[in-house]
Amino acid sequence: MNINESVIVITGASSGIGEATAHAALQAGARVILLGRRKTRLDALAGASALALTCDVTDADQIDHAVREGVARFGRIDVLINNAGQGLYAAVEEIDIPRFRALLDLNLVAPLMMMQAVIPVMRRQGAGHIVNISSGATLATYPGSAAYTSSKAGLNELSDVARLELADAGIRVSTLYPFMTDTEFYQSVSSGQDAAMAQAQQGAGFTHTPGRVEEKILTVIESGEAHADLVPRAWGGNA
Repeated sequence: MNINESVIVITGASSGIGEATAHAALQAGARVILLGRRKTRLDALAGASALALTCDVTDADQIDHAVREGVARFGRIDVLINNAGQGLYAAVEEIDIPRFRALLDLNLVAPLMMMQAVIPVMRRQGAGHIVNISSGATLATYPGSAAYTSSKAGLNELSDVARLELADAGIRVSTLYPFMTDTEFYQSVSSGQDAAMAQAQQGAGFTHTPGRVEEKILTVIESGEAHADLVPRAWGGNA
């Protein structure tokens, strides 16, 4: 898909990977719908080619409103980038169940709701592309990561089945596996920040910038490939 003039929805657009991707997509000539909970940051990104909307992606009503507003502004939706997410680090026997349910709601259920909101628009157009941002941590096994990686592993399977089901409608679904990225992620985990920071320090030599992930996302949009990763071979990937 040609990014120039495409209408791209990005969740979690107020910082990190989402923010970097928004900048790059706008520079490439896309029209971008920015979704996030920090309106001030979104407004700082938005210009004539962007629409900034406050949206909690775990709220179906807010999602429906955002999609309606986006279509009203730009007339179509060509790409959805499901980027919003959060981490949780704890041993299996210590995972807090309410926090785990909230994590699943954000990392797995919310992307599904976003997909369900844009698929009818894409079907009418006869084309579209959904890019789900997973995690390189799902390609290996790490102590303390069960809650987070299980939520992202669910997203991996959701993406693969959706790609199969939606192919005849002209809708592609891709999964991207970033590696450790220099964002707010490790500082904003819902539980186990010390463990998260320790993991970040162990992989510091492999950490990449949000810009590298953004470049890969745009490449995936253009190629339509099913899977892409930025994970070093030593950690289970192909980079």
